[in-house]
Amino acid sequence: MIQSNSHTAVESLVDKRILITGGTTGIGRAIALLLGSYGASIVTFGRHQEELDEVLDAVRQTGSRAEGCVADIASADDIQRVFHLVDQTLGGLDVLINSAAVGGESIDKMADADWRYVIETNLVGYLATTKEALNRMKPNQRGHIILVGSMSADVREEGSSVYVATKSAIQGFAESLRKEVNPLGIKISLVEPGAVGSDMQKTTPDEERERQQKGDMLRAEDIAVCVHYILTQPQRCDVVSVQIRPHLQLI
Repeated sequence: MIQSNSHTAVESLVDKRILITGGTTGIGRAIALLLGSYGASIVTFGRHQEELDEVLDAVRQTGSRAEGCVADIASADDIQRVFHLVDQTLGGLDVLINSAAVGGESIDKMADADWRYVIETNLVGYLATTKEALNRMKPNQRGHIILVGSMSADVREEGSSVYVATKSAIQGFAESLRKEVNPLGIKISLVEPGAVGSDMQKTTPDEERERQQKGDMLRAEDIAVCVHYILTQPQRCDVVSVQIRPHLQLI
């Protein structure tokens, strides 16, 4: 616990045991790098070995521990493998950050297998990993689960009905789950970004940088800073939900 007379006490992240889903790209990767730089022990996973190796190496270069495996959050068997890795390497879990996600279009433009995969990834995977995390947090009467949703849950833009369905469900899940587990000492926080430059966007890196300079797109690192803020608040404080919009995103 870090404290000064001019600042509220903040929680240290040193040696905090953190699992980040989808931590090999985009927002998840940015979160892994930032929290690792503050001394957290990180376990993460993604679907591609090269991306996994890159982020693990980058976190280790900060001096923190980083472990991971190739896995798909849409696979029940893979989720079991991930949590077996958590138990083996960390011996428990203090924080789960659910950030794995894929994009989705209008329901009438997607093949059945494709929209079902979006739901398995963006929603079912969140529920399954949350349940496994709770099983490890309940005995300690302490823990923190952060769910990265999207402002699409409120904006409900045209042409993204499948994606909107999953993010709206996560919003409701977070609100109800908090009421269920807060008495057990477990915190639930929902982070809903607006447009963020990432591999999910149909834009080039140059286009993303231009939009970020204009103020109508966020960087993944902006969301990571928000997650750091949430995790370092005193135990008495719950950051229940945060919406982060680019300056020029009005809806």
